[in-house]
Amino acid sequence: MKNFVIALLVVLLSGSCSQASNHSGNETIKKLSQDSKLEKAYFASGCFWCVEAIYESVKGVKESVSGYAGGYSKNPTYEASNTGKTGHAEAVEIYYDPSVVSFSTLVDVYFGSQNVTQVNGQGPDRGPQYRSIIFYQSEEQKQIIESKIKMLNAKLSPEKVAAEVMPFEKFWVGEDYHQNYERLHPNQGYIRAVSIPRLNRFKEKFPDLIKDDH
Repeated sequence: MKNFVIALLVVLLSGSCSQASNHSGNETIKKLSQDSKLEKAYFASGCFWCVEAIYESVKGVKESVSGYAGGYSKNPTYEASNTGKTGHAEAVEIYYDPSVVSFSTLVDVYFGSQNVTQVNGQGPDRGPQYRSIIFYQSEEQKQIIESKIKMLNAKLSPEKVAAEVMPFEKFWVGEDYHQNYERLHPNQGYIRAVSIPRLNRFKEKFPDLIKDDH
């Protein structure tokens, strides 16, 4: 509890997960979309800076893109989604090689890198824009997700997994300055207090999944 309070104070003093900047396209995404060997998956689990870094540490993941999903407004920005009124959550788009890592394993990464019972947020990031959502693109993916939630709920009882399970509709790419934020800003207050510790906890839990260069 003491460590959490200290981390929270650092976040409040040094900036939260998201701060305003300009919005523009990402040429890397266009190139990735043209790679027929890659598939895509979509997850929301609190601050997308944290989730992006976690997935990019996993073998078989080519790229993780920060953005917004799960809402009803078009062309969301951080400023709009942060009000909690657009329905969108901070999310990531994962480009992965299914011959190296399966969708099932990506779901294990998802649940293994968060507080699965926290509602509307992760850690110090609170609100519907930080809620946990797993998006499925097929009935097979939905069954995989629901099976894992069922097993987790049996262990957690009486608590339950907080993540919503939603059909994927649209992913909106986030502002350029959000991309690779943890890697590019390792000394930023929130990154040091929240994001890096979250990544390190994940690495300790799943050492066999981590890329050699991490």
